[in-house]
Amino acid sequence: MLPTAVDAARRLGAIGPPLPPPPEECRPAGRLHSPSRDARAISHHYDVGNDFYELVLGPSWTYSCARFVTPSISLEEAQAAKHELVCAKLGLDERPGSRLLDVGCGWGSMAIHAARHHGAKVVGVALSREQVEKATARVHAAGLQDSIEIRYQDYRELSGEQFDAISSIGMFEHVGTARTAQYFAALRDLLVPTGRLLNHAISSTGGSRFSTRTFIGRYVFPDGELLDVGLVLLAMERAGFEVRDVESLREHYSRTLHCWVANLEARWDEAVALVGRARADIWRLYMVGSAIGFDDGGIAVHQVLGVVPDSDGSSGMPRTRSDWG
Repeated sequence: MLPTAVDAARRLGAIGPPLPPPPEECRPAGRLHSPSRDARAISHHYDVGNDFYELVLGPSWTYSCARFVTPSISLEEAQAAKHELVCAKLGLDERPGSRLLDVGCGWGSMAIHAARHHGAKVVGVALSREQVEKATARVHAAGLQDSIEIRYQDYRELSGEQFDAISSIGMFEHVGTARTAQYFAALRDLLVPTGRLLNHAISSTGGSRFSTRTFIGRYVFPDGELLDVGLVLLAMERAGFEVRDVESLREHYSRTLHCWVANLEARWDEAVALVGRARADIWRLYMVGSAIGFDDGGIAVHQVLGVVPDSDGSSGMPRTRSDWG
């Protein structure tokens, strides 16, 4: 017997009990941007399998905007160039043995670069258990376990420690507008006088929150928010930072995303075997859409460098950009 219209409507969820959400969708409960809810949102995106992320990101293990200093540079070289730029802006070579905090350390690439090339003593914190596990293994494989400590830890749990520099690369998007003041105040309290913060984050004119009604908010970055870079500067100043430099890497992020999509498509069958067709489709769609956003200027990415002046007003900063490393 042919199905009736009522049967079809019921199967589609138009009538009767609502269909359960697909496993790729995240609906975090609890107070927005509470530590527990943030941990669940972070896990949804980053704990999908280290093998899958290695496939997409390549050997650099870096999930943020690269810096393509020459037209022919590879993605791995461009990510190293980005890490080197961050180290230079933070002045790690100006303070031998600098103590660096890497907030949202991912798979440990920034920490490894800073320790290996600049002798930094690094603490990396993240809320993805899979990232922390892999980052720790990579640190040991590099023989840098005496210089780098990787922790499963929320930035809000850091207190009583002091650092010469802080890098936050691709983590601020998870903080939220309501928590921005607390975030910068917490990082400000962790820095010694003349200490520096490099905040590297995607931005949007006027700001944008990934609500649960959006594709990104439901399937990719639950509770994610993009702030206007102007509000970032104001929040940093209110927390006690002196803003010293702002740089946009918008076009670089488009090229980075195109590289990630190419990596995914080149090993598509393997990716599907690792995470399933639905999640592979979601990641490809979100990365392609993001590349378009960077191309047309709908979104951007900014590095904002702030310093904590000493009591006499001295910043310890070089006079010009050309003096950075």
